[in-house]
Amino acid sequence: MRTVLLFLIFAIVGMALTPSKPIRVVFFGDSITQAAVKPGGYITRIGDMLKTQNRANDYELIGAGIGGNKIYDLFLRMDEDVLAKQPNITFVYVGVNDVWHKRTYGTGTDPDKFVKFYEAVIKKLQAAGSKVILCTPAVIGEKTDYSNDQDGDLQQYSKLIRDLAARNNLPLCDLRKAFLEYNLKNNPTNAEKGILTTDRVHLNDAGNQLVADEMYKLMVAAK
Repeated sequence: MRTVLLFLIFAIVGMALTPSKPIRVVFFGDSITQAAVKPGGYITRIGDMLKTQNRANDYELIGAGIGGNKIYDLFLRMDEDVLAKQPNITFVYVGVNDVWHKRTYGTGTDPDKFVKFYEAVIKKLQAAGSKVILCTPAVIGEKTDYSNDQDGDLQQYSKLIRDLAARNNLPLCDLRKAFLEYNLKNNPTNAEKGILTTDRVHLNDAGNQLVADEMYKLMVAAK
């Protein structure tokens, strides 16, 4: 009996001393996410924020962004680029190219197909055991009077993502809303770029920090 008791004590102590695995977080998206692993990028900034909170060892951050990707590109590459990493949390940050490429390349993604592919991505991630956080696309132009060429489409696709989050009971990182609110306060000249973006779409330092702040809150709440 004493031997069994000692064995149980040692087993419990051993389990307590075994370091827990970090929470693995994959950021799944397009060129905005591809650039986010570079110095000053939003993923790097989230890592820096974890360090200041002495939580760097609690998380493993992985970027999975490829320039030009639309929702169906994410679906086609998710096995290798996301599921193989066995994420605990996955941020899905896509939609800009699904809208933007309609005007620039005559491609893009129709709304019904966008929703179907997005739902398939969600279901596959959940089936693999990952928590899923959806993100709305932010901006294609920063004018605050809704005169950017594709504001209407961005609003529509952002609503589609909000609806997907609501239907699937998923956390929503509403970057569209956050960017619009920031620009209303910080873009008095109605500039089309230079407030949160370098070129109307891709993030500057302020934009990367805003995305990092919004995602960080949801990430630490999702564990």
